[in-house]
Amino acid sequence: MNSNNNKAPGMKRREFLSRLSLAMTGSSLALATTQEQKASAKESSSPPPLLPTIHLGDHKITRLIVGSNPISGYSYLGPILNKHMQEYFTPERIVEFLWKCEREGINTHQFSKPEQMREVFQKLRERGSKMKFICLHSGGSQNISVEKIVQDTQPIAIVHHGGVTDRLFREGKSSDVHDFVKRVKDAGVLAGVSAHNPDCIKQIADEDWHVDLFMACFYYLTRTPEELEKMPPIVTVQIGYPFFASDPLTMTKVIQQVDQPCLGFKILAAGRMCDNKNKVEAAFKFAFEHIKATDGVIVGMYPRYHDQIQQNVQYTRQFAAVR
Repeated sequence: MNSNNNKAPGMKRREFLSRLSLAMTGSSLALATTQEQKASAKESSSPPPLLPTIHLGDHKITRLIVGSNPISGYSYLGPILNKHMQEYFTPERIVEFLWKCEREGINTHQFSKPEQMREVFQKLRERGSKMKFICLHSGGSQNISVEKIVQDTQPIAIVHHGGVTDRLFREGKSSDVHDFVKRVKDAGVLAGVSAHNPDCIKQIADEDWHVDLFMACFYYLTRTPEELEKMPPIVTVQIGYPFFASDPLTMTKVIQQVDQPCLGFKILAAGRMCDNKNKVEAAFKFAFEHIKATDGVIVGMYPRYHDQIQQNVQYTRQFAAVR
């Protein structure tokens, strides 16, 4: 009697656990199937219309351009976050990231590492992407030639690197940058110059270089120690780099004065303006209110923890079309 009574409950427990396992497996499969169906439906649905656009030469590009720094592992917030970004942005994730940007209405990406991005662009094009690309190049300090970049990545424009621009102008070697612009034009693509120092852009405009566009940093990060000593410390938040609160207004005044399209970058102070949604919104509002209707912005995105793509697209639709 006792042995039979002990056996029955044991059998019931095993039967119960077996059924529970089957039920959980079935639920997991159903959930996975549902998620796949949702992803498939989203993939097959028509993408939203393009964001507001401007023209670079004959090319129509969105006023929001995807930046390259997070993809390249440049956080401007220290080596730990740099490593974090490098580990996250595998080639496969970069492809999916840029594909999502395009599906949200962005049609242009600014990149800095042709050797990293060549295969990414190839995979995007094989998928049917129409994304346009702008290359940032360091001129003589970068091993890959302009001609090789054009051949491998087919950019619509190549722009001289801002930090190098500032240094060469300071050293009295602005002619090196001018020669670079001519070389890019000879390669058959649009030529631009990037700068953190607004005086570089003013000098190029005053000397009437035949540049097609500027990339203009909202923050003058390449000040010399002597220049930094003259800046009032009350208006700065400095973490490795000097981000002065007065800089965006100084640069945007120059942007408004030049005829060429300008692409403002670091409008979020390399993440320092991302504490909360209100700060991000205010930064986008300021940018589009203080640049020309023919200008755009370049914004790096790190969507690991929340959908920065959708957020930036939302603010661009909200502010870029208001004139």
